[in-house]
Amino acid sequence: MSIQANEKHDYLILGGGTAGCVLANRLSEDPRNSVCLIEAGPPDSNPLIRVPAGVAFTILNPKLGWGLKTVPQKHCKNREIMIPRGRVLGGSSSINGMVYFRGHPGDFDDWAAAGAAGWSYAEVLPYFLRSENNESYAGSPYHNIGGPMNVTTLKSFNPLVLSFLEAAQSLQLRMQDDFNGPDPEGFGTRQAAIREGRRESGTTAFLNPARSRPNLRVITNALVKKILIENGRASGVIFETDGVDRTISAGREIILSGGAYGSPSMLLHSGIGPADELRALGIAVHHDLPGVGKGLRDHPSAALQMRTNDISSYGISWRKALPNAIDGLRYLLFRSGPLAGNMFEAHGFWRSGPGLSRPDMQIIMMPAHRNAEPKALPRGHGYGIISALVKPKSLGELTLASTDPRERPLIDLNFLGEEEDLIKIRTGLKLGRRLLANQAFDRYHGHEILPGKDVQSDDEWDDYIRRTCTMVHHPASSCRMGIDPLAVVDRDLKVRGVDGLRVVDASVFPTLIAGNTNAGVVMVAEKASDLILGRAAPAAIELPHAA
Repeated sequence: MSIQANEKHDYLILGGGTAGCVLANRLSEDPRNSVCLIEAGPPDSNPLIRVPAGVAFTILNPKLGWGLKTVPQKHCKNREIMIPRGRVLGGSSSINGMVYFRGHPGDFDDWAAAGAAGWSYAEVLPYFLRSENNESYAGSPYHNIGGPMNVTTLKSFNPLVLSFLEAAQSLQLRMQDDFNGPDPEGFGTRQAAIREGRRESGTTAFLNPARSRPNLRVITNALVKKILIENGRASGVIFETDGVDRTISAGREIILSGGAYGSPSMLLHSGIGPADELRALGIAVHHDLPGVGKGLRDHPSAALQMRTNDISSYGISWRKALPNAIDGLRYLLFRSGPLAGNMFEAHGFWRSGPGLSRPDMQIIMMPAHRNAEPKALPRGHGYGIISALVKPKSLGELTLASTDPRERPLIDLNFLGEEEDLIKIRTGLKLGRRLLANQAFDRYHGHEILPGKDVQSDDEWDDYIRRTCTMVHHPASSCRMGIDPLAVVDRDLKVRGVDGLRVVDASVFPTLIAGNTNAGVVMVAEKASDLILGRAAPAAIELPHAA
């Protein structure tokens, strides 16, 4: 593709992940708008991306990711923790677990109360509905049919999932049949972004339907190196493709949609961020914005793992070879069976202690063997439970390692920096052990290998968590929306102090929502398209919901 130095578009979207795909569609709906989407990675042509269970192969595929990792985590035995993030058209929606969860309704009311006016649950619900096509809950006011993003309730489950739910009922835990309804607390099966047995990504739902529009240009394999600032306004970008630096200009706006790691990195390389840090690296300061890269957070987690000779779990073994082959044929012929699902099919949102107004833990069923650090394939057979903290207190930051945009940024999630986070994960693991000890799991004859039955005291639990803690890949809040001094964008997602520049992705979340983030990113991008185009927001929908 030939890119001319004087090429100009009304809107430049930097990052072809979930948010970028939504924006490319919505901004180009009006043929008068010229839109250009720039993505660092390749097209989403890898056939495994389309297969939902292919997540086991895609999430750590070096050809589809950025190869990120944290700096040594002080409170986690100084371990560097891998960070899978998609570097491919569709971004992380092309490699993730496809879970569709909006967040707790109270999360968005918290956003509004903290100064993000217009972002309460009643005000963002119309945007969730706008994007959704969900026939599983036809007639529910909390769902919609007809949107571009297909959401489904999985039709078949691993038998271990049924045992998990049976155990939860036996322990008198609350059950839940719609995690995207008025109150997501409880245990049940997940909804997923899957369409007729294929992954539904930002590309398939939003970008592909718009690709034929003459006013939309999509550039892949193009690394953004710098945003150009002229007289306090973002005017264009320098990007590298085929080893050559090129420029492209924006007539109206530049929108950063690089995610919680990419967007702050692009701002910092462009001289927008904490002035002292930029000067220390030799980067000219265009605007001193101290909050860029600060307040970064993700959901920390640790896992229990059982081993078994039973072959009910997902996994690769000689004894499972024939059933796996049949499942493969079933998928090829009918787009059904285990390969048409996302493998981790059930979870629960649970309160770790009395006095909490809403769940602070996500308890995730693993119907497969998995090490504490995620590996590409489940070899052998086993199952387990992940204890994920959805409201962490520990905050991290992203800074630059050098002036070279090709070099990975320094990512410090500061996991377990607050003692309370450690205690909550431990409490979730203890619940997980009770669930797995329930008679519902007796039929599998499993034995605990991680952490092992010898781990009993709180100190032993804590040592195990520090040795194995990882994240569940929901980074956010590194370019926060708000009104406080460290807020990077205002309620309209405009970068404070720089004209013609917005950020639209999970980095703008004022606080981390209580669960998987992809649906929330879609909502943010839907609302952003109205803000950018000056369209009136849809009427707020006042429905009963958990506060």
